[in-house]
Amino acid sequence: MISQATPSHAAALAAIHVSSFPPCGAWGADAIAVQLALPGAFGLIDDRGGMLLGRIAGDEAEVLTLAVAPPVRRQGIATALLRATRAQVSACGVNALFLEVAIGNAAGLALYRREGFVEVGRRRRYYADSSDALVLRVNLL
Repeated sequence: MISQATPSHAAALAAIHVSSFPPCGAWGADAIAVQLALPGAFGLIDDRGGMLLGRIAGDEAEVLTLAVAPPVRRQGIATALLRATRAQVSACGVNALFLEVAIGNAAGLALYRREGFVEVGRRRRYYADSSDALVLRVNLL
């Protein structure tokens, strides 16, 4: 089940994130709590082991991070989190949703393309390993 995450969920969100990313890219509980406390920020947690952090700015929204714990991947959790995010931000009047994904993240790219995201930019050497990030967008209206 997906529910709204609050700063009180920071440790659970961080545990999912740490299990899903290399140590140099994982967010700790303090960083997640700070993000959730910012204006326009929101979080979703799936009790099966998934999480998403995002923020709304005007008529646009951004997925800051999306993670699913390795033992429960390929069960539709990431898709459910993305769809819940789309519904939530659409209800707030958001016209477009953005995210960044590592160019080598084949599973993530496949998911985002299935959900209608298209490439609108590239951030060169964006990640700690110097890999590029693709900037993706989906129109919501």
